[in-house]
Amino acid sequence: MPIGIIINSFSILIGGILGAAAGNKLTAEFKANLQMIFGLCSMGMGISTIVLMENMPAVIFSIIIGTCAGLVIHLGDRIQGGAGLMQRGISRFVKNRNSSISEKEFMSSLVTVIVLFCASGTGIYGSIVSGMSGDHSILIAKSILDLFTAMIFACSLGMVVSFISVPHFLIFLLLFLAAGMIYPMTTPAMINDFKACGGFLIFATGFRMIHVKMFPVADMIPAMIFVMPISWFWVNVILPYVS
Repeated sequence: MPIGIIINSFSILIGGILGAAAGNKLTAEFKANLQMIFGLCSMGMGISTIVLMENMPAVIFSIIIGTCAGLVIHLGDRIQGGAGLMQRGISRFVKNRNSSISEKEFMSSLVTVIVLFCASGTGIYGSIVSGMSGDHSILIAKSILDLFTAMIFACSLGMVVSFISVPHFLIFLLLFLAAGMIYPMTTPAMINDFKACGGFLIFATGFRMIHVKMFPVADMIPAMIFVMPISWFWVNVILPYVS
């Protein structure tokens, strides 16, 4: 039973609804300051997983190659296009956004929150662990931050944030179901490098949340696919020749 995934998805759903309802009641300064705090928390979560890295060359190479792949196939643009379709579909039924922000800022923030919820290393790893061992603690801990993050984003973006819980649930459920095939093929070093790679994405997302630097986090997602095979290749093929 994917209890952790259900709790995590509901935290996004509920946070989005509460944030959309309270959006007009909170001052712009309050929302801006709170979003900076969440950006700081995201960066802290990223750092806490980056330090688990065991094979730095493998992780760095994965991030570079993965980002290049994402840029070549325009993954960020595709995700933004999908986000736009989702927003326009929802706008037919409910008011989705605060008109005080520009369309460009709206789409940028929406892509940021989609990546934060659906492509975090912590969430992906937590789903795999949950599927293999039944340990839901990682996803439950993530749910606490996601609840408040969804609330603050929904204050500006509206009800569309709560609908991110749908692709979030589907993606993590697939990982949960595939865990039986993935986990036995991994090693502790591969898992730590995987988490570290996700940490870089979460850290970059923190910069986006506080509007310091708009890293192409959506285009960086393929790095999560490459990092485990590259980590294995580094340890078993390259490292014996260079150590």
